[in-house]
Amino acid sequence: MTKMLDDYALLSPLRYTNNWLKIGVVGFGILMGISSEYPLVPFSIAICMSLATLIFGRVPPRFYLKLLMGPAFFVVLSVIIIAFFFGSGPELFGFNVLGYHLGVNTGGLSMAFLVFSRTLGGMSCLFFLALTTPMVELFSVLKKTRLPDSFIELSMMMYRYIFVFLDVAWCIKHAQTVRLGYHDLRTSLHSMAMLCSTLFLRSWEQGEKTFVAMNSRCYDGKMMIFEEKRPVNFSEVALSLIYMVAIVGVWYVSNGILEASLW
Repeated sequence: MTKMLDDYALLSPLRYTNNWLKIGVVGFGILMGISSEYPLVPFSIAICMSLATLIFGRVPPRFYLKLLMGPAFFVVLSVIIIAFFFGSGPELFGFNVLGYHLGVNTGGLSMAFLVFSRTLGGMSCLFFLALTTPMVELFSVLKKTRLPDSFIELSMMMYRYIFVFLDVAWCIKHAQTVRLGYHDLRTSLHSMAMLCSTLFLRSWEQGEKTFVAMNSRCYDGKMMIFEEKRPVNFSEVALSLIYMVAIVGVWYVSNGILEASLW
């Protein structure tokens, strides 16, 4: 629990960049990746955002690769299913399994490659935002968007107590492991059930303590969120515009619009 996303975000030099500028860059990358019908644009976005995270955000490459490998199982499984069961066109290869023929055609392979590129581009954009912007500052941005106060406050409390309950669960599991609580399947199931029930009771008690503590501090239904004003530098705007223009250029080239206009 010593290497959370917020830890890298707090130490990142990009933390002091304007939050709205970072959100605009990330939103632009996600929209361009989704709107493109060819994998070149999402791959270009993934490369640009990954380089920005590693170079400007100073995130360790090893940690960043581990972060990308987290959802890799679900992405690979989805790509395989799309390649075998979707699309049309000439069959590239196939085989029989229990009397059923499974094959990969050109349309399915192209669709799978496009889904993979879009997923990689989207993850790179979201990881850039998560590794360069602490959650506290994201909550202040949500406050500016005029979302309901109850929604923002509940989100803040849920995010805060995720780590509290993780710490409690880790301590309980460590104590159970020392007492051989996971040496076989039956004991493991019993220990896991005890952990879940204890964690539920602890969360209930913590909720009551939080309610009493907030009322004792004259809680009136609104939590104050302070936002530090950060001016937008010219160099940051210039780099963002260069990135956007480059992605738009790749989008036009990949869709053949630029080539058609030249003729």
